[in-house]
Amino acid sequence: MKKNVRLFVLFVLLALVVGACGTPATVAPAPVQPTEPAAPAATEEPAATEEPAAEEPFRVAVVMPSAINDLAFSQSMHDALLRIQEEMGGESMFEIVYSENMFVVDDAAAALRDYASQGFDLVIGHGSQYGSSLQEIAPDFPETSFAWGTTVDTFGLPNVFAYEAASDQGGFVNGAIAASLSESNIIGVVGPIETGDAKLYVDGFKAGAEAIKPDIDVRVSYIGSFSDVALASEAANTHVSAGADVLTGTAQMVVGAIGVAEENDVLWFGTQSNQASLAPSVVVASQVYHWEGILAEMIDMIKGGTLGGQSFIIDLANGGEVIEFNPEYELVANVNTVAEQTIQGIIDGSITIDLGQ
Repeated sequence: MKKNVRLFVLFVLLALVVGACGTPATVAPAPVQPTEPAAPAATEEPAATEEPAAEEPFRVAVVMPSAINDLAFSQSMHDALLRIQEEMGGESMFEIVYSENMFVVDDAAAALRDYASQGFDLVIGHGSQYGSSLQEIAPDFPETSFAWGTTVDTFGLPNVFAYEAASDQGGFVNGAIAASLSESNIIGVVGPIETGDAKLYVDGFKAGAEAIKPDIDVRVSYIGSFSDVALASEAANTHVSAGADVLTGTAQMVVGAIGVAEENDVLWFGTQSNQASLAPSVVVASQVYHWEGILAEMIDMIKGGTLGGQSFIIDLANGGEVIEFNPEYELVANVNTVAEQTIQGIIDGSITIDLGQ
């Protein structure tokens, strides 16, 4: 029995030894969890840049009593607006619309009101005959700026500008030159209606002629119309028949008078626009209106929020009036000196113009 027990114990011990000499046990490593790639560092999106809004064009509407190529009052304004348009960058920046030949005041008033209702920035009634119409229309459109001339009267309205030409200054220069050239000592003047810059020009011309020759005979005829070419021709013929060797006049009807001057080889002095092209052989000089300076001031004021309430005057000193000589007419040296000294004297104040009023 003891033998059997020993054998059993021996057998168990042997089994334990054999197990200890087998392949050692290994512990499976803990599974490694996959790591997600690190997210890239956040970057700020560039701020979206807004395109600047396109600038709206400045819009101007003008109503004129005659054609834009009348070589007189209406053309002076149209030419000035075109110069402003070019300076401001063209049609995309400065829009111009116009109604020409609006000699019927009621028709002009309808056009002015229509332009105002369309939201134009500036509506111009280019003619003193339009004043009463603007006085009624402007209060109905308080956000629209209006301008009219030639006058200095804004009616006390905050959205009305007024403009005038000191046309007596250029008239005085033309009169001085005319008297220096006249041999008959008779000069004829064809005026339209005795008002505004027309009357100023005529009075200034007469004063300038008399400053050179106190005894000169300056004959003035007002025909009662700005546009009647036939009446202007008739008045010019009357002056020539009376011995005038120099003529002048103002407003769009003067094309008739200029034709008479050319037919009779009589000298002509123009105003408002350069009229040399109508009769190069007899036109000596023209006082030319340059409204663009005061128009630019008005536009700046409107953009700044001031829609009116101010009047402007163009003259020789501020460049709003320029004496333009006809290069095809040769002005003798001593007369040219008279012209230059007279212009400079008016500008520097050494010459004062007495209109006798």
